[in-house]
Amino acid sequence: MESLSVYSGGLELRAAGDGTRRLSGRFPYKSLATIHSGGNGKKPRKEAFAPKAFSYAVDDPERDIHLLIGHDFGKPLASKKAGTFLLNDTDEALGFEAIITPEIQESTWWSDFNAQFSAGLIGGISPGFRVAPREVVPLPEETVEEDQTLGNALIRWIFAAILFELSLVTRPAYPNTALDLRQLDSGLIVPAKPAAYRWR
Repeated sequence: MESLSVYSGGLELRAAGDGTRRLSGRFPYKSLATIHSGGNGKKPRKEAFAPKAFSYAVDDPERDIHLLIGHDFGKPLASKKAGTFLLNDTDEALGFEAIITPEIQESTWWSDFNAQFSAGLIGGISPGFRVAPREVVPLPEETVEEDQTLGNALIRWIFAAILFELSLVTRPAYPNTALDLRQLDSGLIVPAKPAAYRWR
């Protein structure tokens, strides 16, 4: 089953001189999000992604990853296979740049996004993913107790996940995510040659 988690971030929208725009941002690794605050005898639950947790789909040229609005594949902004969603995976974060074409800007969902953004309602990045199967990755995830000096939560660490999409959403949970929407001056950027796959 696909999982959804929400990550916070600031948004900036700048006018584009040639009609095209670029949406850039970063999805932080090792950043804890509170998934459940606990209560009624239950411990709080937190979640974090280990560095390069999404590298399988990022490195596979045959796997597409989309940038969506609200996890809706009927509202796409860019995609990896189309050459308009460019990913840069480091130990610190999964960075991205999305080329927002004039055709996409004519869509109703882009108009809706602009209205929500102008009203200050878009504030986060959320990944749609599935944890890798244990048949091919021995330890795709692990739940551990939080350091007692910091709290009493259960922390779910995700080490290997198949990323399907990143979405712009309204409710942030994770800190340290930054977004910037600005003019694209140089046209499409060709992604670098991908690395070897980790599992199939």
